[in-house]
Amino acid sequence: MTEPAAEQDPKPDVNALHNVPDATPVDLEAAFRDSNVQEVLDKLDRELIGLKPVKTRIREIAALLLVDRLRKSMGLTSGAPSLHMCFTGNPGTGKTTVALRMAEILHRLGYIRRAEVVSVTRDDLVGQYIGHTAPKTKEVLKKAMGGVLFIDEAYYLYKPENERDYGAESIEILLQVMENNRDDLVVILAGYKDRMDKFFQSNPGMSSRIAHHIDFPDYSAGELLSIAKLMLEGQQYRFSPEAEQAFADYIVKRMKMPHFANARSARNALDRARLRQANRLFAKPGAKLTKKDLVTIEPEDILASRVFSEGVPDTEEKV
Repeated sequence: MTEPAAEQDPKPDVNALHNVPDATPVDLEAAFRDSNVQEVLDKLDRELIGLKPVKTRIREIAALLLVDRLRKSMGLTSGAPSLHMCFTGNPGTGKTTVALRMAEILHRLGYIRRAEVVSVTRDDLVGQYIGHTAPKTKEVLKKAMGGVLFIDEAYYLYKPENERDYGAESIEILLQVMENNRDDLVVILAGYKDRMDKFFQSNPGMSSRIAHHIDFPDYSAGELLSIAKLMLEGQQYRFSPEAEQAFADYIVKRMKMPHFANARSARNALDRARLRQANRLFAKPGAKLTKKDLVTIEPEDILASRVFSEGVPDTEEKV
């Protein structure tokens, strides 16, 4: 018995398309509401203080993709938009968070199957001996397919000074997949701007596949204080008024020191402040504590930092 022919998606009728009047109405606002993209943009605003140029660019990309989807619904084709991106900036500026929200936007607009981000570094992609790199890279790509692959410090993939380095093999595989599977995988490269610029100069094939370059500025001292207060609120802590001023002073001093990592440094400082607060409370055996004591960070929890006493970052901080 002959199997019935498989159903295929109907192709746009070009002749019928040409007969569609240019004045055919398009409800862009309704399409935007139906996509629920605004919900993701609002979430991004809540999660990240500042970063206005970054948020503006994300909105622009969302608008481009929404218009592209509307064009497709009317039979208008202009080729699939390239969605691979590069996020540049210093550590702790929100690149990973924006990648997560970008995945949600792409998924809600139908450009990827899963709103998931697979985050990797060189060690996840590059092997240490012949025949090791290809399966490692392909396994990561298989895991990320249908979503977003986020490669942090991507410039470490290329080490021309080491003739026995296998990073170039990983790059070659990535290039093929970025081109051949761009309708099912979005790659976001991330790292310091100057190093990413050199990486692209040495790898023009990679540069040509990146459509969107977004630079993440450092936070101001005031923005970092607001970020710290949001972090504490999320953990059900708060600064006393004096502690808030002490932390503001801490930020100003810390920003001038080596290995400063924006919001990451602020988070590390808060973790240490909570540690000092706990030890301060335990140092008063028999004292009657209240809920206020448990949730309040006091100035001594901040001022005990080596940033104040020695003028150097606390040794336990990791960038």
